[in-house]
Amino acid sequence: MTATPVDFTTVSTVGLERSPHADALAGLRANEARYFSNRYDAVFATSPADEVSELVGYVARVLRERGIVIASPALEATELLVDGIRWTHVFFESGLAVNVLYTLEPGGKRAVGFKLSQGMEVPDELGAFKFARQRSKLAGEIRGSYFVLHGEY
Repeated sequence: MTATPVDFTTVSTVGLERSPHADALAGLRANEARYFSNRYDAVFATSPADEVSELVGYVARVLRERGIVIASPALEATELLVDGIRWTHVFFESGLAVNVLYTLEPGGKRAVGFKLSQGMEVPDELGAFKFARQRSKLAGEIRGSYFVLHGEY
């Protein structure tokens, strides 16, 4: 597995070039890297999706709880285990980023988050969700939504 640490001081589109929103998606990825560095002192390193297909499959399985199938191909994915929380992220060609927050201890927080890169339309499969807007120096405007997980994964 070729995991590449994401640099959030010099934003790079490496690995995301196929996306029509590569610059915005790279900013979104860098924003996640900065969060994990600042909050957990953890390195956010992504791998090509085809090298970590088990992570992409895990996120797809979790999304099926709500009947959601992401139509866009996955470009990159990563997983971090920090403070008893399993964080799995997948970045898609459409500009969508999906993360699964899964506290390993029973009764902990468990949710799926969606973030849309600046400039991308809401994908049809996520049309039922309302998206809140936030500003990011790295990613411009991020639109995000989430749902709470009820199943065991």
